[in-house]
Amino acid sequence: MRELDLKHGRKAAQLTQMQAAGKLGVSQPYLSLLEKGDRKVSAKLARKAVTLYRLSPVVLRFTMKVTSAKRPAVPAQTMAEELSALGYPGFSHVRSRRKRNPAEVLFSALAQEDLESRLSEALPWVVLEYTDLDWNWLVSAAKQHDLQNRLGFVTTFAVRVAESQGDSSKVAALKRYESLLESARLAKQDTFCHESLSKAEREWLEQERSEDARHWNVLTDLRPEHVKYAKT
Repeated sequence: MRELDLKHGRKAAQLTQMQAAGKLGVSQPYLSLLEKGDRKVSAKLARKAVTLYRLSPVVLRFTMKVTSAKRPAVPAQTMAEELSALGYPGFSHVRSRRKRNPAEVLFSALAQEDLESRLSEALPWVVLEYTDLDWNWLVSAAKQHDLQNRLGFVTTFAVRVAESQGDSSKVAALKRYESLLESARLAKQDTFCHESLSKAEREWLEQERSEDARHWNVLTDLRPEHVKYAKT
């Protein structure tokens, strides 16, 4: 977490250092050192501060390395709990896990060979909700694992939802990242986190997928009209 997020977050929450320190479980002098950058903010304390100050989880440090050739494997229940922690309305009934950086959650999901439909349809929501996530990290991580087409599809999907909702500021922001991914688009066909598709399913999706899915060379029948958050 950046020091300014910690200090400005406390002030935005209208808490004194003494009040905030008590709620965070540290002493006031120690919190002062943290805010000045004289002490490193631990991951645990950062999560506490994000919750206490109601900060965006985009300020959380990344906890995973993406240099490995192997894509990370994450259980479906864990993914659902992480999306719930980020506020995804479709999983409001699911017990939340500790918050993770949304870019990290999104990358982990895109890296799965097979992702349940209820999880894959949540991914454009992450982009819509956290448009200011760390795109440099996310795009770099996607490229390292040849996931840029999946991320491109998610981004275009989010653009379509934002357009339907009349959110011009999000449309403009997302189109910039869409263009960035366009230059890295792969010619190789991919699925949208569903590698177990049968040959017959793949052939059907090649014909029935949307133009956006076709453009990004991904096999999926997911469309904006299929997700509830596109209608809010």
